[in-house]
Parts: sequence; structure tokens; C-alpha cells
Amino acid sequence: MSEKKQLKFNDIAPEAKLLGIDGKTVKLSSLWKDSVLVLAFTRHFGCPQCKEMLDQLFEAQPSMKKKGLRLVIVTHSSADGAKQFCEQRAPGAICLADSDRSAYRAYGLYPGNIWQTWISPRIWISNRKLAQTKGYKAGLPSAGQDMNQMSGTFIIGMDGRIRLPYYYDDIADHPPVDLILHGVMGVDWKRPFDNEPVV
Repeated sequence: MSEKKQLKFNDIAPEAKLLGIDGKTVKLSSLWKDSVLVLAFTRHFGCPQCKEMLDQLFEAQPSMKKKGLRLVIVTHSSADGAKQFCEQRAPGAICLADSDRSAYRAYGLYPGNIWQTWISPRIWISNRKLAQTKGYKAGLPSAGQDMNQMSGTFIIGMDGRIRLPYYYDDIADHPPVDLILHGVMGVDWKRPFDNEPVV
């Protein structure tokens, strides 16, 4: 079995061709060429933690836009499935479909192990809290989706390089919105890393 590789800070972001909710092909590079990209990969549509993550990102969209950040949500579903999910959870956001999960793999996102997806105490605490506070209950994935698929969030600069690779420790983990908006120690996501060529 080949080694599962993850992206690192300042790596060149993998190109990918995905489907928009209108069924047309979208190249990721066309989205980061004029805006810093916040690329959020989701799990399956029955995942309460994904709903929580999208709630937070959607609420932060006006602040993201002010900072020149473009939110793009990737689902491993059909274009129709992505459209229905995003119209409900993040209306107006750019939503893309990756039914064969080729972009997930390119970005180092694979099915998680049993600890990451089922038995971590943080997952059980999160499930209980989301059920009580928002009515989000864990559900089954839609047809073609993998219940064990892990999420991830990446910030990609306009130079096509990874500014922030955020890999989840478990499915209840996701990056704080404050980190997305303000970076690490106030880093400017638009500024290329010193000593590296701009591509």
C-alpha cells in the first residue's frame, strides 16, 4: 500500500478539476488566481460536525470577504447532492463536487481510522452537544459517500501555494474561524513566503 502523504506549509497546491453545482467543470487554480482560497473539504452529509463547521464558515463569510478570502466547499458527492447540501447549509457559497474523491486524495485526505471517526471521546461529547444545542444528529451518508472520510481545510495563496494545511485529529476537530481570519501571529495570507519563488 502506498504511503499517505499530507501537504505541508508552502507546498504547491494540487490542481484539481471538480464539478460546480451547475454540472460544469471548475479548475481550482481558476479560483485562487485572484483571491486567497479557504478550501474546506467536508465529510458526508449526515455528519453533525460538518454542519457545525459550515455554520461557522458561513457566518464568517462577510469577514472573510473583507479580508480577500474566498470560501470554497468541496463535497464527495454528485453535483446535485452538493447543490442540495450547500443550498441548505451555506447558500451563496462556492460549492464543488468530487464524487470519486480524487481531489481529497490529492490533498492528503483519506478515510480515518476507528479512533478518528468513532471512538474518540471528543466525538461523543461533540455529538451530544450538537444534538442538544442544534438538533444535529449523526446520520447515514448519502449514496456514494464514505462515512469514514476525513475532512480538511486549506488556505491557498494567490501564488498557488499552501499557506495553511489543517488536517483533523478526529472528526470533531476543525480550525477555529479566528485562525482562518487572522492567521498565525497575524500572518498575511496574501504575502508569499520569503525565499520561495512565486509560481
